[in-house]
Amino acid sequence: MIKEFKDFIMRGNVADMAVGIIIGGAFGTIVNTMVSDVLMPPLGLLIGGIDFSNFYLLLKEGASPGPYSALADAKAAGAVTLNYGIFANAIISFVIMAFSVFLMIKSLSSMRPAPPAAAPSAVKDCPYCLTAIPLKAIRCPNCTSQLEK
Repeated sequence: MIKEFKDFIMRGNVADMAVGIIIGGAFGTIVNTMVSDVLMPPLGLLIGGIDFSNFYLLLKEGASPGPYSALADAKAAGAVTLNYGIFANAIISFVIMAFSVFLMIKSLSSMRPAPPAAAPSAVKDCPYCLTAIPLKAIRCPNCTSQLEK
């Protein structure tokens, strides 16, 4: 069983998948940082200096009554909140990551050589019985019909 497991792990596609998952996780961290630290601050300035991660809807006040100046204050007070700003950050991160992966796959596929052109067919179909026959045949071996040259 250990030998079979070792053979399974050492196959190329499993190792490639593991590398892809590790690189994908690191790539996800980079994109999340780009969204939260590079894109969201200017976008927050455009809408009045408000940070998206502090957008929330208060469902129930916590131990100390509101209003709360930030989401962290509401959480510290034990308030129940609906954090739609964090969700918006996650959606923006996903869209950027998906677009980046699309561009990466598109560029990789453009570097791949074009598939070779298909060779001309060495057979033709009999017009009477629709069986594949050699191009040079003058009579169909299946229905014995005389064929045009």
